[in-house]
Amino acid sequence: MGLPAFPVEGGCQCGAVRYRLTASPLSVYNCHCKDCQRFSGAGWSMSMIVRDDDFDVSGAVETYARRAESGNVITMNFCAHCHGWLWNDPPAAGIKVVRAGTLDDIDWAAPVGNIWTDSKAAWAVIDPTLVNFSKGATDRTPLYDAWTQFTHKDT
Repeated sequence: MGLPAFPVEGGCQCGAVRYRLTASPLSVYNCHCKDCQRFSGAGWSMSMIVRDDDFDVSGAVETYARRAESGNVITMNFCAHCHGWLWNDPPAAGIKVVRAGTLDDIDWAAPVGNIWTDSKAAWAVIDPTLVNFSKGATDRTPLYDAWTQFTHKDT
């Protein structure tokens, strides 16, 4: 499946916060860290790395800054009304890590990798053909390259 026509939109469960993504993400991947497991209520959280300049948001947002399993301080962003988790502001400048499941249509947003596979649930199966990291991806270039290859494989 190819990329959709941008912009694409997403938001929280109650609709009070909406966002618009004006260009393709840099990558889509699954995070298996214990933090994402707890916050998502699942075995992993599907994430999109997007450029700050490509992400527009409307609605009231509350933040929660915390030290992640990686040791980095991240700022988590939630709808002020329903408290749906929408994105993180990581320490890296110029990007956001958006919860891919908050897109209105996630059919095109297939993950190309996994991070924190050492922390995965015992029943989770990691596809060895994807770009996988046992811990966090300190260099995101392999994830970016895999996304570029995935989104251009039919061209």
